[in-house]
Amino acid sequence: MHKNNKHKKGYDFEKLIEVTSKLEPFVSTNQYGNKTIDFANPKAVKLLNTALLKLYYNISFWEFPDDNLCPPIPGRVDYIHHINDLLKTSNINNNINVLDIGTGANCIYPLLGYAEYNWNFLATDCNKKSIAFAKAIINQNKLESSIKLNFQQDKSHIFEGVLNGTNRFAVTMCNPPFYKNEAEALAVTTSKLKGLGKLKDSPIRNFGGEAHELWYNGGEKAFLHTYLYESSLHKDSCFWYTTLVSNKDNVKSMYKSLTKLGATTVNTIAMDQGNKKSRVVAWTFLNKKEQTKWTKQNN
Repeated sequence: MHKNNKHKKGYDFEKLIEVTSKLEPFVSTNQYGNKTIDFANPKAVKLLNTALLKLYYNISFWEFPDDNLCPPIPGRVDYIHHINDLLKTSNINNNINVLDIGTGANCIYPLLGYAEYNWNFLATDCNKKSIAFAKAIINQNKLESSIKLNFQQDKSHIFEGVLNGTNRFAVTMCNPPFYKNEAEALAVTTSKLKGLGKLKDSPIRNFGGEAHELWYNGGEKAFLHTYLYESSLHKDSCFWYTTLVSNKDNVKSMYKSLTKLGATTVNTIAMDQGNKKSRVVAWTFLNKKEQTKWTKQNN
């Protein structure tokens, strides 16, 4: 995990139970004498993340349907910290505006980005119910002045109706849908639960997730290449475009496409969280002179 990640040394369950007492029944002691939860249990996972947000990030209200995606806080905040490092290398230090693509009902990146670095966010989503739950979370935590929402009406587009030629962002963030369809998502869940020895007749994802959150026609690769192409239509609207990439095999084709689209710099940021390995791909279309001009105008 990133050096600034508050969770790199594990969980203090006593403190977490103090702020979220409903977590206590789900906490047990494993064979090594350490307190833990059953990470295959979606209720336990959601309560753990709720407690983490309350204890470490001052988020007192985080309610959304159990069917929606429940993101793991340590991994999500790692993305935030790596983006902060990226912005520092570009001398972007003040008045940071971030565009979050597909914020979901949980609104996790805006919550963490504001809590850790006081960033301002415009968060988009193509699902009206997700927007409604995200709005409730923002309002209950009194973050309306720092986090704004935008409903993306056309599911086939990412930036259309969002980037209008006048708004400017230091960086975009995105956690793309992983799967091509429900069958592929179910197969991955079944394999994961089988490895944990938790496979049941009807596999349940421990992190939840609805269709629009988990799969996209053509899978992650198709989504990413739509993202790349549309970013090239708005080259000066964002200093950095970034996205999580789950499948490392997609990175090579991204680099090839970005070269054709005119990106001046492309970086891959490795993220290791225990046994899980992921990565962020970041790119900009600005040359050095344009980058200097951008920082002077927007810092």
